[in-house]
Amino acid sequence: MVPCMIDLLDGLVILTSGPKRRKDVMKRRTTTVAGVVCGAVCAVCVLAYTQGVRAEVDAARSEALARYGGEQVEVCVAKRDIAAGEPVDASCVETRLWVADLLPAEAVRSVEEVGGKAASSAILAGEVLSMKRFQGAENQVEAPEGLAAVSVPAKDVQAVGGAVRAGARVDMYATGGTSTDLLASDVLVLATSASSGDEARDASVSWVTVAVEPDRVQEVVSAAQRTELYFALPGNEAVERTEGAQGREDAR
Repeated sequence: MVPCMIDLLDGLVILTSGPKRRKDVMKRRTTTVAGVVCGAVCAVCVLAYTQGVRAEVDAARSEALARYGGEQVEVCVAKRDIAAGEPVDASCVETRLWVADLLPAEAVRSVEEVGGKAASSAILAGEVLSMKRFQGAENQVEAPEGLAAVSVPAKDVQAVGGAVRAGARVDMYATGGTSTDLLASDVLVLATSASSGDEARDASVSWVTVAVEPDRVQEVVSAAQRTELYFALPGNEAVERTEGAQGREDAR
């Protein structure tokens, strides 16, 4: 509508004006037409470029799907960085389609699978969630009522050749210099480095967590710093544990 009115006014100006005025009007019309043509050409170029980029993206996607099997599944992906120990919920996870052959082992398919669970290791934004990131989260140490959990360093040789495992009852000895003293007896083992995780059978002991009276925590920690702690399995329990450890060694 507006271009038509401009043309009509320019036409009236041309009919009622002198030669110079007519020349200016014609020049302005030429400039306007050239601008419109250039704008149309730019629009066509942008459209062609956009379609070309889209075609390249589609081609790359098709190539990737063809190369990696083509099947896509919906999985859970971290929307932001998730720190170790942080509970996971729907606010930090979203579902996306992912090429099946590129998924990590034990990929999480639904938020309900991990909702409320604490990550056992850090998860980066954009990473596909895997159940391996939650291993050990359900095996958190809980001390019996009235007792406190305390971890002390230990090696296989100090833990009956690595036979000490969670649930065992042990006697703890502190040795340093020329003396060895009984530190505590009938102590419940809550966890060890070798019994925390899926590879527990082949792992070596590097620490042991025991349950002691709260007022003895300081004594145990002090003994662990000043001396070396040894764990003894009394009675039949020691024999059973040692035979089990020997059986695993023979199986290797």
